[in-house]
Amino acid sequence: MSSQDTRPPRVLIVSADIGEGHDAPARVLAAGIREERPDAVVEVIDGLDAMGPLMARVIRDGTEIVFGRFAFLYDLEYWLIVHFPPARWLAGTLMYLVGGRGMLRAIRQFRPDIVVSTYPGTTDVIGRFRLDGFLHVPACSAITDLAALRYWAHEGVDLHLITHPESTDEVRGIAPLSRIEWVRGLTSPGCLEPFDKRGARRSFDLPEEGPVVLVSGGGWAVGDLIGSAEVALRVDGATVVCMCGRNERVRAAIDERFDGEPRARSIGFTDRMCDLLAAGDVLIHSTAGLTVLEALMRGTSPISYGWGMAHIRINNRAFAEHGLADVASTPDELEAAIRRALANPREPYLEPADRPTAASVVLEVAATTVR
Repeated sequence: MSSQDTRPPRVLIVSADIGEGHDAPARVLAAGIREERPDAVVEVIDGLDAMGPLMARVIRDGTEIVFGRFAFLYDLEYWLIVHFPPARWLAGTLMYLVGGRGMLRAIRQFRPDIVVSTYPGTTDVIGRFRLDGFLHVPACSAITDLAALRYWAHEGVDLHLITHPESTDEVRGIAPLSRIEWVRGLTSPGCLEPFDKRGARRSFDLPEEGPVVLVSGGGWAVGDLIGSAEVALRVDGATVVCMCGRNERVRAAIDERFDGEPRARSIGFTDRMCDLLAAGDVLIHSTAGLTVLEALMRGTSPISYGWGMAHIRINNRAFAEHGLADVASTPDELEAAIRRALANPREPYLEPADRPTAASVVLEVAATTVR
């Protein structure tokens, strides 16, 4: 065995504290790498913090404010970036020039064998580093959306990990020379394992009989959670669980709205997402991303509703095209979708179980780095 094989690999994972959609897969990937290679040196950093306080404040705080209060501005911003090349160039260039120095400093301090990004904004910066010759080790993007991948994928990135095989063509169109691997191991742990629905319901103090509808707005609880719950309660005998992530303000509003309604309840952030999804029959979700895939793995029928704008709109079209999730845009459409899902339950989607783990692919590519 060569020294290259025995030297502990160094893996730097760059995430961003924008809800749970980027931090969660970063944590899962880091844990998977440590499990498969216990001697690996793995670090997860917040790429926005690495790029400096200005970038962190503008992107993190600005995104949270826009998501919560001025969603139409996010929709406009996304449209400009996707459809107006000068706006796309300006946004990417400003992030690169203002935050690039700090990001590159963080990478060089760690001395990685591979850099993995779980956030599109940092993927764009890291891909530019590769193209400009500032980064001499492989770059990897861990993609957890189905579609709208312009920033998730980058021509300067060596390896793209995808969670949906349906994403392959879009990634290939953006980064034709990149390696693309459909992998497992970026979702919450345990979603591909066998489960007992009644047992899962008991563990959350839910009724063992009758429909259970889960309502989610991601880690920041964005979208029309209250409206979704009101519609779900139209279904006779349905129990509704609103997943509020880390947003205590939204949870308090939900608790106030449904005070005295025994069929509705809220739950904060949980690290037992796969168990909760196993307890449900239907998931109403507003922000696309990994939660939809996790629901499919558990045989819980996903419906996208409550925040259909910007990249979510594009993901919704892809969900419908590939039959991965139902899409509703009005309360009546949502009620019809819930009833369809309950009448035609899904089987658990287990095909990803045969795929390589994200950790194993990252370690394989890291082993090619010569220092």
